[in-house]
Amino acid sequence: MKINRPTSLPLDKFIEFALYDKDSGYYMKKNPFGKDGDFITAPNITRLFSEIIAIWVVTFWKSIGSPKKFNLLELGAGNGEMMKVIWATLKNFPECFNSCSFLIHEKSDFLINKQKVNLKSEKISWIKDIKKVNSHPIIFLANEFFDALPIKQFFKKKEDWIERFVDLKEENKAEFKEQLTDIKKIEQQLNFEISKNQNIIEYSPDTFKYLKNICSIIKKNDGGILIIDYGYLNSKMHDTLQAVNNHKYSNVLEDIGDSDITYNINFNLLNKFIEQFSDLNSIVSNQKKFLTSMGILQRAEIVSENIPFSKKTDLFYRIRRLIDEKQMGELFKVMLIKKSKNKFNTGFQID
Repeated sequence: MKINRPTSLPLDKFIEFALYDKDSGYYMKKNPFGKDGDFITAPNITRLFSEIIAIWVVTFWKSIGSPKKFNLLELGAGNGEMMKVIWATLKNFPECFNSCSFLIHEKSDFLINKQKVNLKSEKISWIKDIKKVNSHPIIFLANEFFDALPIKQFFKKKEDWIERFVDLKEENKAEFKEQLTDIKKIEQQLNFEISKNQNIIEYSPDTFKYLKNICSIIKKNDGGILIIDYGYLNSKMHDTLQAVNNHKYSNVLEDIGDSDITYNINFNLLNKFIEQFSDLNSIVSNQKKFLTSMGILQRAEIVSENIPFSKKTDLFYRIRRLIDEKQMGELFKVMLIKKSKNKFNTGFQID
């Protein structure tokens, strides 16, 4: 990645530069998805994942009164595979399908072009600003969206808080630096306490901006957001910053613009943020519980009845990858944010 001049950036600005620089940012110039990319997401492991999400959408749509017009908006649609399968699945539910406007919000023009090729037969609209969506009820879907947003990191040293910066010296040469910061000012900006009982603080300002807008839209228009992403629920925050290149972990400070930079979302922190919105609540499960309670194993049995044994074995191997607690089943969390008065909990039933 070409660096025009030596500079020092807060970590989130460095990640923004590395991932979204219009000329050489990671997501702006390549398709990172699939076996030829750097990582594989659930919709590319098996289409049954996206079918289950579609079934969930139908049930949630019914919980908000089966509106005659509603928006289904996917945040960061990758290569478009999940939306493609959701579209095809919802066609089996004509009332829901005919009521639905299918929308995608995507930051990368490169990926928008990929999505348009994959979704050329489907009627999809792309929007840059989610605040400009119409006033119909809305269901947001965010599968591995928030983990790709830039984060800030702060470390406690004795009684002081230090913010992590990155010094960019020359092409592909960078190093971490530290800068003293006033954590109380940060908390005033966020409008809630974030430092209590913490030694490390890790959060994404962009995530809070998105959620603030999304929660305002849900309060006004009705609906909800389904978030699926890797993360943890502990109240204690950790340093989870990581880079991925060619399906392997790599150094965050190397191969800038050619590696994905990501982190594990603290869902406990998201819950605290949602508490600011008096009319909304959130519920969280893990991917294993969500997918199994939605019937993914039963669906796999049905679709594999008349296929060769080798293909059936492959299908269940792929599903195991999604639900096995040592693979994606526990690491990936599923969160629903909705209006408190809506008691819907399909996929989130307590054991």
